[in-house]
Amino acid sequence: MIISIINHSNGKVSDAELQTVIRAINRQIKEDFEPYWSLSATVRLEGRSSKNPDTQRAIDMRGDAVIYLWDKADVEDAIGYHDLNNRGIPFGFVFLDIARQLGEAWSVTLSHEVMELIGDPEVNLLVAGPHPNPKVKRTVFHWYEMCDAVQSERYKIDGIEVSNFLLPLYFTSTDEFAGRNDFMGTVNKDGSTLKSFGVNPGGYSGFFDPKLDDNDNFTLDDDKVAQKRLAIKRKIEGTRRSIRYQRHSSDKSEPGMRFTQQDQKEPGFTKGKRKK
Repeated sequence: MIISIINHSNGKVSDAELQTVIRAINRQIKEDFEPYWSLSATVRLEGRSSKNPDTQRAIDMRGDAVIYLWDKADVEDAIGYHDLNNRGIPFGFVFLDIARQLGEAWSVTLSHEVMELIGDPEVNLLVAGPHPNPKVKRTVFHWYEMCDAVQSERYKIDGIEVSNFLLPLYFTSTDEFAGRNDFMGTVNKDGSTLKSFGVNPGGYSGFFDPKLDDNDNFTLDDDKVAQKRLAIKRKIEGTRRSIRYQRHSSDKSEPGMRFTQQDQKEPGFTKGKRKK
């Protein structure tokens, strides 16, 4: 896969600075991500053909996927998303203003988006597994996201901050002896490490719950950092996740969340508000 980056930061990030970040992310893909996932890509910088990003202009569709680095969010309070344009080419945005609001380097957001685009370019993969809340005993279908569960964690390559990411064992139904579920192997304050289909502090997981007949999210109890990040990202799920929902749930005319009173009483339940 060749992922083209188009710089629409309007001078806030120079091409030279962007090339430095791209070089670090290419090292991350080749040296860290590919050895575990056997999935690869090359990120490269391309020129821009217009003042503002236009996802429908064929001239911008260079390579197998496109990510726009933009200085402002075109979707309110969005941090970054990828979806398909009408030519079937995956594309995404990384917004500098939202990254600043979160106190996160835009290089981390770009790294996050690149790895998730490699892992699930069409946003249509689900993995059956236990509900992320251990108190809820039922099987759900987890989004095939590479970074969300550890999204507050990052490390440096050549001085550039990049995102932590999940390993294949994370998507196994049972914990394997001495298995590693994320690249950094983060040890939490209580001495625990990330469990399969679980979340670390600051992270969240998204999944389709057959009982709710809809998508849902999970964060650790009282994890205000994760809940803040989820609240910001939820604003754009109507752009990204509702398309997945529409593709696979033809019995509903509009994407949306429906919860019963019993559902809302379950531990760890996070009620979402989806943009119509």
